[in-house]
Amino acid sequence: MERSNYDSPTPSKTAGICYLVGSGPGDPGLLTLRAKQCIEEADVVAYDYLSGADLLCYARPDAEIIYVGKKAKDHTLPQEDINALLADRVAAGKIVTRVKGGDPIIFGRGGEEAEYLHERGLKFEIVPGISSSIAGPAYAGIPVTHRAFVSQFTVFTGHEDPTKAESSLDFKKLAQADGTKVMLMGVQRLREICAAFMSEGMSPDLPVALVRWATTNRQQTITGTLATIADVAEEKQFKAPAVAVFGEVVSLRENLNWFESRPLFGKRIVVTRTRRQASVLSDKLRRLGADAFEIPTIRIQKPDDLMEFGRLVQDSHTYNWIVFTSPNGVEAFFDLFFKIYKDAREIGGARIAAIGPGTAKKIAEYHLSTDLIPEKYVAEGLVESLMKEESVENLTFLWVRAQEARDVVSKSLTEAGAIVDDAIAYQTVMETEDINGGRQRLADEGADVITFTSASTAENFFKLGLSLPDGVKLASIGPVTSKAIIEQGHAVDIEAAQHDIPGLVDAIVQYFAPTGN
Repeated sequence: MERSNYDSPTPSKTAGICYLVGSGPGDPGLLTLRAKQCIEEADVVAYDYLSGADLLCYARPDAEIIYVGKKAKDHTLPQEDINALLADRVAAGKIVTRVKGGDPIIFGRGGEEAEYLHERGLKFEIVPGISSSIAGPAYAGIPVTHRAFVSQFTVFTGHEDPTKAESSLDFKKLAQADGTKVMLMGVQRLREICAAFMSEGMSPDLPVALVRWATTNRQQTITGTLATIADVAEEKQFKAPAVAVFGEVVSLRENLNWFESRPLFGKRIVVTRTRRQASVLSDKLRRLGADAFEIPTIRIQKPDDLMEFGRLVQDSHTYNWIVFTSPNGVEAFFDLFFKIYKDAREIGGARIAAIGPGTAKKIAEYHLSTDLIPEKYVAEGLVESLMKEESVENLTFLWVRAQEARDVVSKSLTEAGAIVDDAIAYQTVMETEDINGGRQRLADEGADVITFTSASTAENFFKLGLSLPDGVKLASIGPVTSKAIIEQGHAVDIEAAQHDIPGLVDAIVQYFAPTGN
């Protein structure tokens, strides 16, 4: 065997460690808190096909991200090279997080990777993950145990060919075992495995279910019997990754199928917010069943004149009002404010206005209340509410905004006699990286909806030059964003009546409701 470039690493004086992390079966919400912490701390993140690129949103911006493949018949790196890669980075003093789908040592090769590291005197830690062997059936409405049916279950891998003489699987013992049987990694050999079970005396009428992409919003489930399931799978072109469940508990699916009955189940929805912000919208969509995947189109950067912004933040207590028109502005403002001051009371008597509840929520994270939120969550609505509050003549306003924001707030208040200073807190630039692989997914699989939460997300999405899938619907958070979409030559299919993230989600749900379109 050819030796790896990473063989025989020399340990660094700085102690590194490798976290062998199970990412769970696919639903990002099933990632454990410890696993999330390991990803956040990592200098290097090595992830595989089943661990889900969505989890990379927790990685540090400066972390080295390495895709190591591990898809059947398509290994980006052979296992020997993965072992050596992990050892090389740990020996260099790096914190390495090896992210594996499901649990790292249930029919995975986490144990082998741990052995390799141990043999070289390198530190490691095993972080268990929720196994698809129990989560997959549960998300298909199939409990693997039930007092009325069975009190035990058996998990086995179908990754071997049962016709081989050297197979380590004893189908006679498996067939004789009581309870539910759960098979991982064997869809491509399903016909042979079912035949082997029947030859050992299992009933041809035994209910069987296959769950593909279990726990994700791409989940598909088919059912049959031991005698028919292979034909059903072939007819449906059912492919890996999938979990197979053999047992009477499959009959419970009819009443317990909670996951696949949600209002947006199966809808592929693109989220175009920044990497840091995308998870809020993605999580809300996923809870309703959508297959939400992310194509970040913008990235937040510091303003061109950070010194000027700092001066205005330092003087913020001298203003009558501080006006925030985005959560990004709030975060940029207070990050700098608390580098200058140690106490929130240093903001003085300035009243605070927020363009909407999302911005107000971000302000509340800094333990401050918002004095004014307009009924309409747009700049025009904010100005109108400020003017209704009191005469703005000779009042001083500090408007915390993006570098490329429309000048509605400043212009309107100044015309009414107010004194307005623009505090340029950040700028948005086009995102050039596709770490999550969302652009490729859009090209390969298409989408039902593409969401836009600001004019800049729309403008930069179309600058990417991506082809729109046939029949895709464009969803906008409000009129300003809709205008930007239209200016790019596209129609808006869905527009939120309430111009915030919950309003956008509600609009999408209503669009696909049975009484809607």
